[in-house]
This record gives sequence, structure tokens and C-alpha cells, in this order.
Amino acid sequence: MMLKILKVSGFSLEPDFQDGDYVLIARWPGWGPRVGQVVALHQPAYGTLLKRVWSLDPAAGTVEVRGQHPHSVDSRTFGPVPIGSLMGRVIWKISKPAAHPPLKGKGKD
Repeated sequence: MMLKILKVSGFSLEPDFQDGDYVLIARWPGWGPRVGQVVALHQPAYGTLLKRVWSLDPAAGTVEVRGQHPHSVDSRTFGPVPIGSLMGRVIWKISKPAAHPPLKGKGKD
């Protein structure tokens, strides 16, 4: 089994995944993508991306991936990707901490 932690960068999967969140990616023998899963992939022109599986073409060995944002860089931009370029699927998300104002003490320092 392969496990990898990635930091979400960008807004293509908002509101489910926010810029600054972390995700745990897993891949194991016999794993295969399914429509609707969020996967990490390496796309040569754009690097490591986090996208949702939109469609599969097992005969061609390709998958179409998309972000939720209408202007996401995804298969609408670069076309279907080989299934072998998928690093695995998201199995856990760690949300970035919410921004809080500094705590103010009630006593003297």
C-alpha cells in the first residue's frame, strides 16, 4: 500500500476541499478509480492535481477528471489521462485550522 499526504492548493474542488487543507492519498494493489472518487494525479504540464473522477474508459485505459469549479484546469483543458497516472484516491481530509483572533488575557502580564 502506498500512502501520501498532500496539501490542497487552489480552489477547484471547493467547497469540499479548501486551499490549505491536507489530504491522505492511498493506493493499494488491485485499486481502481470509480466515478465520483477524488483522486490525486500527475499531469505533465500541470504537476500534481487533486480532481474528481468524472468518467472512465476501461477499453482505452483512461479517466476523465474534473474540478467542481467551472474554470478548473482538468480534463476539459488537457483531455483524458491514463489510469496509470493516478496516484491514488483521497481517504482522509484534514481541514486547515480556522483563523481566530488572538486571545486577550483578562489579567495583567
